Amino acid sequence: MKIRRPRLPRTRTGRRRLVQSVMAGCVLALLPATWLYVSTAGRLRTVADVPRTDVAVVFGAGLWDGEPSPYLANRLNAAAALYKAGRVKVVLVTGDNSRKDYDEPDAMRAYLTEHGVPGTRIVSDYAGFDTWDSCVRAKKIFGVDRAVLISQGFHIRRAVALCEAAGVTSYGVGVDAKHDVTWYYGGTREVFAAAKAALDVVFEPNPQFLGRKEPGVARALADSAP
Repeated sequence: MKIRRPRLPRTRTGRRRLVQSVMAGCVLALLPATWLYVSTAGRLRTVADVPRTDVAVVFGAGLWDGEPSPYLANRLNAAAALYKAGRVKVVLVTGDNSRKDYDEPDAMRAYLTEHGVPGTRIVSDYAGFDTWDSCVRAKKIFGVDRAVLISQGFHIRRAVALCEAAGVTSYGVGVDAKHDVTWYYGGTREVFAAAKAALDVVFEPNPQFLGRKEPGVARALADSAP
């Protein structure tokens, strides 16, 4: 069976229209990423200069043999540094616990306690299945109105934009990461994830699991009061 190859337009006008169509498609594909950069202007900080805020939110980034992946460990290190510097009072760890043998929040909690953050200052969200879910649940379930968000640089703008849309006034800390295969994959993935983020902001879907309100953050803040 002979496979027919697509034919390019033969006329100059046809070729020009093809090029214009391709260019228009590229522009449309990049619009969501452009929106992320514009909407988060002035919202990115470092561990040293982020405004003092009651709550830090750390997003899950995978486990290796039950332990935080190197990317997740870097996020948790930043959260521990912020806590020790007195720039945050409580750390909300949000991640995937959709099955019994995979528990990001508990692994994150264990890592933070090993690095000097008291367990009473850590609150776990076990249904942070994606960034939008984590942001909506931080607001609606845990009552977080303002937060420092911690993630890698390629993800932090999307996190800030989504949490702002969910009603959480946010500053983002993008932690350093080795420019390995995972980093390049993450950066490429963000181009497509930006489109989903834009749809989340427009349609505001409910998280996969919402559930009842949790008093954990309020209790941890009350315990931290002098």
